[in-house]
Amino acid sequence: MREGSDGRVRGRALLAGALASLIAFSALTAVVVQHRSDGLDQLAREFVHQPRHPLLQPSMEAVSLLGGQSGQVPVVVLGTVLLWRRRRRWSLALPVVMAGAGMLQLVAKWAVDRPRPNLDPWGFPSAHVLTAVVLFGYIAYVGARQGWRGLGIGAAAALVCTVAFSRMYLDAHWLSDVLGGFSIGLAYLLAVIWLLGSTAAFQKRTLIPAVMNGPPSTSTRL
Repeated sequence: MREGSDGRVRGRALLAGALASLIAFSALTAVVVQHRSDGLDQLAREFVHQPRHPLLQPSMEAVSLLGGQSGQVPVVVLGTVLLWRRRRRWSLALPVVMAGAGMLQLVAKWAVDRPRPNLDPWGFPSAHVLTAVVLFGYIAYVGARQGWRGLGIGAAAALVCTVAFSRMYLDAHWLSDVLGGFSIGLAYLLAVIWLLGSTAAFQKRTLIPAVMNGPPSTSTRL
C-alpha cells in the first residue's frame, strides 16, 4: 500500500514538472518570437566570449561535437546495453525516446524558424541541449541506483551545462535558444518517465491478481 502511494505521489510530481516546463517553454517561445529577449541574448553572448585562450576554441568544438548526434549515438547504444540486464523495459525504450526527441526538436525549430548568432537558420530551441537533457537525464534517472540518483542527475546537469556553454561560445545559439532546449527537453523527459513508469505499474497491478487466481477455467455449463 505504501509503495503504491509513493508511486502516485511520484507520478503527480513528474506530471507537474512536465507541465511547468512546457509552460516555461511556451512563454519563452512567445518572448523570442516577439524579439523581447534580444538584449539579454546579446549580453549573454558578450559574457560567454570574454574568456580567451588558445585551447578554448578547440575544446569547445570537441564538446559540441561530442554533445551532438555523433557523440550521443554511442551513448544511446551503451546505455541500452547497460540497462538491459536490470531494466529491460527502459533499455528497449531508450532508442525510441531519443528518436522522439529528435522529431520534437525538428518540429519546434521549423515552427519558430529563428536564425542563430552566426545567421544559420533554425536556432530555437537548441537541439544539442534538448537531446542532451533527455539522454543524460534518462540514463541518470533510470540507470542510477536509488541512493545514487541525486549524484547521477547532478552529473547529467553538469554535462548539459557544458554542452550549452560550448554552443553559445561557438555562436551556434543564443542564450534563449539554450533555455528553450532545456525547458522543452525537460518537459519531454519527465513526461516520458511518467508514461513508462505508469505503464509498468499498471501491468504489475493487473498481472499479480491474474497469477494469484490461476489460469482461467475451461469448463462450460451444460
